[in-house]
Amino acid sequence: MTLVVVDADVLGRQRTGDESYVRNLLGTLPTPAGAAGLRLAAVTRHPELVPAGVEAIELPARVQELRMAWSLPHALRRLDASLVHTQYALPLRCPCPAVVTVHDLSFELEDPALMGRRDRWTFRRVVPRAVRGAARVLTVSERTKHDLVDRYRVAPDQIVVTPNGVDPAFGPDGASYKLQLGPYALAVGAVQPRKNQLAALAAARRAGLELVVVGPVKDEGVAVALREGGAQLVGYVPAERLAELYRGAACLVQASHHEGFGLPVVEAMASGTPVVVVPDAALVEVAGDAAVVVEESHLADGIRLALADRARLRDAGLERARRFSWEAAAETTVRAYVEALAR
Repeated sequence: MTLVVVDADVLGRQRTGDESYVRNLLGTLPTPAGAAGLRLAAVTRHPELVPAGVEAIELPARVQELRMAWSLPHALRRLDASLVHTQYALPLRCPCPAVVTVHDLSFELEDPALMGRRDRWTFRRVVPRAVRGAARVLTVSERTKHDLVDRYRVAPDQIVVTPNGVDPAFGPDGASYKLQLGPYALAVGAVQPRKNQLAALAAARRAGLELVVVGPVKDEGVAVALREGGAQLVGYVPAERLAELYRGAACLVQASHHEGFGLPVVEAMASGTPVVVVPDAALVEVAGDAAVVVEESHLADGIRLALADRARLRDAGLERARRFSWEAAAETTVRAYVEALAR
C-alpha cells in the first residue's frame, strides 16, 4: 500500500491548537485512508501518543532545524514514503511529494509586538518555501485561504480548506469545574499578546466575573500581568479537564488577534457554553450566528448579553458545533493526499 507519513512531532509538547489538530486527525484518518489504499505512519518523539491504526515511528528531535534538514528527510527515505504531511514547513531536500498545513499567517499580517522577532523571522522564512514546494496546501478556514492567495499568490485550486472538528471529550453533559471565588469567564489559548487575554480579563471584571485562563505560558510578562489582575492561570490541561472548565464557565471570551480558526469557539459551543468573540475574520467564520460578536472595547457588554441570553446561545452553539467534525476533516485530507499523489 502507498505510505503516507504524517509529521507528528507536536504530540506531547503542549502545542495547543497544532497538537490538537494532529492528534485528532491521526485518530480519524485510518478509515478514509484505508479505503483509498493508503497506509499511514506518524513520525514523533512520543510514539506512545500515536493512536491505533497509524504506525508509530520514533524520531528524536533536540534541534528542530537539524530535524527538518537531516533527520526527517533521512527517515522518509528509509521508510520509502510516497507522501509526507507536515505543518508550516517542509523538510529540506524532501524525497517525496508533500502536503503542508498552514493554520494562519499571523506572523505576516499583525503587529510585530504580538510575536517574538525570532519566531517571526523563522515563519517568514520557512512558510513561503513550504507553500511553494507542496503539492497541496491545507488550511483550516476560508480566512487563511484568502490570506495565502493574497500574500503568497498561491493558486486557489492548490489550497484545500479542512475546518477543524470537535474532540468527543467536549459535550454539554458531564462534570463541570466550579471556581471557589465565584462565576468565571474562560479564555483558552497560549498566554501571549496575540491571544489578548488581558482584554478578556478587563471585560470579565467589568461584567462581575473572574477569569480563568487555560494554556501554556509563552510570554511571562503577559502571565504576570494576568496574575496581578486577578486571573487564575491553570496552564495546559488535557481535553477531559478542559471540557470540565468549559462546562463550568459562564461564557468563553475569545479576544484573539488574527486567528486561523479559533478551536476554543467550537469546543465551547459543543460544551453548551455561550461564546463571546471579537470580530476577527476566522472567529466570525467559525462562530456564525451562534455567538455574541462585539468590538474589543465592548467586550464587557458582550459578556453581559451572553449571560442574559444564555439559553438561546447554548442551543445555537450546540447546533453550530455539529457542523464541525474530525471525520469530515479526515475525509477531505485524504482526498488532498490522493490529489497530491496523482500530480
